[in-house]
Amino acid sequence: MGHELTKNDIKKMEDEIEYRIAVVRKQALEDVKEARAHGDLSENFEYKAAKRFKNQNDSRIRYLQRMIKNATVISDESAEDEAGVNNTIGLLYEDDNTTEEIKLVTTVRGDSLEGYISIESPLGKAVLGHKAGDRVLVEVNPQISYWVQITSIVNTDDTDDQIQSY
Repeated sequence: MGHELTKNDIKKMEDEIEYRIAVVRKQALEDVKEARAHGDLSENFEYKAAKRFKNQNDSRIRYLQRMIKNATVISDESAEDEAGVNNTIGLLYEDDNTTEEIKLVTTVRGDSLEGYISIESPLGKAVLGHKAGDRVLVEVNPQISYWVQITSIVNTDDTDDQIQSY
C-alpha cells in the first residue's frame, strides 16, 4: 500500500537518490576499496565500517525508490478555506480546552514532535477538507474518539520541510 505524496515530496526523494548514487555511493566504494587494500580483512575495522556504510546507503536508495514506485501522487492544492496538505491548522481540543497548531503533511514528513501531522493519521484524516469553524470528530480507534474545533487555516508550503530519514 503506497503512501500519498505530493509532487514536491517525490522531487525531493529523487534528488536524494541521485545524490546518493552519484556522490555518496562513489565515495563509499572508494572507501571500501581503500580499506581492502590495507590487508587483513578479518581485523580491518575500516573495511567493516566502510562496507556497512555502503550497505546503509544502498538500502536507503532502495527504500526511496520503493516509496516513489508505490506512491499515490496527490495534489497539495486545497481550496483556500479548506484544510489540506501543507496547511497550518489551529485546533481547539474540546475535552480539555487546549489549543494547538498543527501542520498537515504527507506521511514522509510526519513528525508529531514538530507539530507535523500526517494526513494518514486519525487527526489528519479527520480535519482534511474541513473549514475553519468546523467541529470534527477524531476517531483514534473504535473505543477512543474526541472532538476538535478548527479555529484557523493558513496555507503554508513545504519548501523547508525535510523528508524523514526513516
